[in-house]
Amino acid sequence: MPRIFIGLGSNLDDRFGHLSQALQRLSSAQDLTIVQVAPIIETEPVGGPPQGPYLNTALQIESALSPGALLELTQGIELAMGRKPCAERWAPRIIDLDILFYGDSIVREPNLVIPHPHLHERWFVLQPLSVLAPDYAHPVLKRSIRDLLQLLPASQAADQEYLNGAFGAVK
Repeated sequence: MPRIFIGLGSNLDDRFGHLSQALQRLSSAQDLTIVQVAPIIETEPVGGPPQGPYLNTALQIESALSPGALLELTQGIELAMGRKPCAERWAPRIIDLDILFYGDSIVREPNLVIPHPHLHERWFVLQPLSVLAPDYAHPVLKRSIRDLLQLLPASQAADQEYLNGAFGAVK
């Protein structure tokens, strides 16, 4: 099975509760097993309107679902948790689930791009991924997560609070 990684984020209301609920919903899904979950980090929002900080994490899963079916599952969870479609880019959100990697697959479809097109630019994605799989190679950029994290400007990691072990490893 391919190594699949999903990013999770929330910056509205009970952020930790939203992440926990999304994790529970994913763990209850058929044909999906959570392998490990990175510690949660608190980060300032990137872009968009003024808004509060995010809690972010990443997880590794195993699944027989196709990339498209996995997207349907994650979007269904977002909708079930109350995420509303918003025309404004990078608006605050109850929950955000992004497919970051699906093995070495490269997917370019109108509603789905894998690897996630901006993950290599975002500390809040790379930091949790570096805990789960520091040597995992980006299938397009051919660089490890560790290398991509080190290439970011030091300012991206400044003022970020690391919330050690909020979820820990899930077996």
